[in-house]
Order: sequence, then C-alpha cells, then structure tokens
Amino acid sequence: MGKIWDVNAAAFVSQDALFDRLAQSRYIILGETHDNPEQHRLQRTVLEGLAARGQRSALAMEQLDSQYQAEIDAARTRGADAEGLADAGHFDRKGWNWPLYKPLVQFAIEFGWPLAAANLSRSDARAIVADPARSGLPPADPYVDTALSRDISESHCGKMPDAKLLRGMVEAQRARDARMASAFKRDTVLIAGAGHARRDRGVPIYIDGKVASLAFMETENGKNAPGEYEQSYDYLWFTSRAAREDPCGT
Repeated sequence: MGKIWDVNAAAFVSQDALFDRLAQSRYIILGETHDNPEQHRLQRTVLEGLAARGQRSALAMEQLDSQYQAEIDAARTRGADAEGLADAGHFDRKGWNWPLYKPLVQFAIEFGWPLAAANLSRSDARAIVADPARSGLPPADPYVDTALSRDISESHCGKMPDAKLLRGMVEAQRARDARMASAFKRDTVLIAGAGHARRDRGVPIYIDGKVASLAFMETENGKNAPGEYEQSYDYLWFTSRAAREDPCGT
C-alpha cells in the first residue's frame, strides 16, 4: 500500500521519480475511485509536485459539466473562491461529495491554474442514451464496445440492461470520454474516474497526443502482486480501500 508501480517498466518507482516523469508530459490523467478520501489527498499531492517542477497546466475535472465553462471563467475573473466556482459550475455537491474535491479546486486558485469543466452535460448524456446517433462519433471498435458493455453490466451488479438501452449507455460513455478529451487543448491534468483513465478504452483513445495515465488503485485481499491488478495505465498508485457499503448487497 502506498507504492507506485510503473506498468511499462514493470517496477516500483519513488514519488519523486513519478513527479519528474509526469512533469515531462503535456497531458496527464489522474484516475480515481470517486469516494476514496486518500486518493483525493494524493491527487492534491501530485498537483503540488507538478507545480513545484514548474508545471502550470489547466486542471480539468469530470465533476464539472462543460456547458458551464463560461460561468466558471466569469466567476474566476471576479475572484471567486472555491465555493463560488462550485456554484458557478453547478457542482453537484452531494452527488460528488464536494468536501473531497474542494481542495483540488482550491489548488487551481492558489497556483493560478485554469479550471476546465470537462464532462458532457447530463442532459446531453440522456439524449444520447435515448438516441445513440446523437453522439456524432464513428462506430466503436468492437473491443471497446464489448469492454464498455461489460463495464456497464458490472456497474449494474451483473445485470445487463436490455440491448437498446445498453447501446445508448455505451455510446453515452464514449461521448463522455470524447468530451473530456476535448479539454486537452493545452497542457492539462484531468481528474476523472479510473475507468476514464484507461488507455485501452477511456479518454486516451480520443486524445491526439501522448498522455500519461495514473490510476489510484485500491488494494484487494488476495492480490499481492502489482501484475494482478488492471494494467491499462502507465502508473498504479496503490491505496487502502475506502469504507463503503456493498452496492449490490452481496
């Protein structure tokens, strides 16, 4: 726990070595488990490590819908604090557990990083679920389609939605990833769920340029070797598991 695994080198690296490597990347994704406080604390640690190395990127967040970017920018111009920026961005404080994300928004203010609202709006996502063609994306690679279908099934406790609904949900997920990828217009660090950070089917496949993907990974009983965990990232930073109820009741 607490160790950092370099997937490509198949070796553990120090925190300083990780920060040095990330600082050389224009595009970085910090993949999280949304309700894990330790992972959010480490995200702030990474951001501060990058800032200490001269990085001044945009901080893009899945938790802010892109439709509110202009309102966020206007609030920033007025000198709004973190609470004010959350208000401007219509941050879902309960759904996203605002106290976990507030330090990240505060970081952007303190270090002068632009704040980018990266996500697809919920209304747009619902429209795509109802009519997948509205995503405007080319057909999915068969592997991506199958993998996202499996992810959605697992998120619904193994109960696969009916075919029509599933197709819309897969397309909405692809549209979210594509929208978040569009936030990478300049040097950018994206805060997003670990699924979005996957190199094989997440945001990276929509980015025109090299991206460094770091996933904060909760340790599991019985899994003692780094290779037993998902390897579709550049780095894995192992953390403890957050206390939570089993959503599937098992």
